[in-house]
Amino acid sequence: MGKARIIDGNEIAAKVLAEVKSETEGFAAETGRPPGLAVVLVGDDPASSVYVRMKIKDCGRCGIESFSHRLPAETPTEKILDLVNRLNGDDKVDGILVQLPLPEGVDTISVLDRIDPAKDVDGFHPINVGRLVRGDHAVLMPCTPSGVMRMLDESGVNPHGARAVVIGRSDIVGKPVALLLLHRHATVTICHSKTPDLPGVVREADIVVAAVGRPLMVEKDWVKEGAAVIDVGMNSISREESPEVITTDPTRIRDFEKKGYTLVGDVSPGVVDVAGWYTPVPGGVGPMTRAMLMANTMNAAKWRAG
Repeated sequence: MGKARIIDGNEIAAKVLAEVKSETEGFAAETGRPPGLAVVLVGDDPASSVYVRMKIKDCGRCGIESFSHRLPAETPTEKILDLVNRLNGDDKVDGILVQLPLPEGVDTISVLDRIDPAKDVDGFHPINVGRLVRGDHAVLMPCTPSGVMRMLDESGVNPHGARAVVIGRSDIVGKPVALLLLHRHATVTICHSKTPDLPGVVREADIVVAAVGRPLMVEKDWVKEGAAVIDVGMNSISREESPEVITTDPTRIRDFEKKGYTLVGDVSPGVVDVAGWYTPVPGGVGPMTRAMLMANTMNAAKWRAG
């Protein structure tokens, strides 16, 4: 393995979950109830079903009560909105998560906008997005971007004064992580498919966040020596296409290989030869996203309780 220090998402996520568990115990003792998270799954998408099971398991690990609502794929938007309205009014529910993507034909924006901003643990509501832009500290932030920032902090990577390049401009990861880096005094460039000389731009960065959804796109020669490389991508490719994969979660790699696929990120594993820090796939950002969801649920419960 190269000189890069691996940022172990499983290890940091376990630390976050332990912190949340400690807080939930105190919250339950003070209020007489645990924090509550409602998860809404519409349809039977296999990946979404796995993610929901993992999130419910995380709730159990840290003392959060979970409420699972499963609806058939043909459920119309209005019925989903009715469910969200009921959850908004349920005092046992502190956080509402609608698992994405929703089936074709469902008005996703209407559903997400209907969630009470105080219960919006995904951080997708326009009010929470506006608070993030403004730099409010008491805000429910998107889980993956806040997980990225926690990983940088735990690894001793200080964004202050650093040049940061974010590859990807999605509302879920690219834009919010760029804002969080900007609030921490980094000089931020957001790149995308129309960016001229993308490798040259990335090569200037002290911090690279790859969140574009293209397998192994960021090559070794794109990366400045000693840079921190955060790989948000999660892509499955055929075993024949797969290079050696850097991971802290070999069990999941074996599961994919049994099916003829390997799970890889947006960054080539060869980057470890030049980077100063590197997040593996799997075992990097993924566990942090789920852990920060638990932290958001705990924060929502505290804010709602005053």
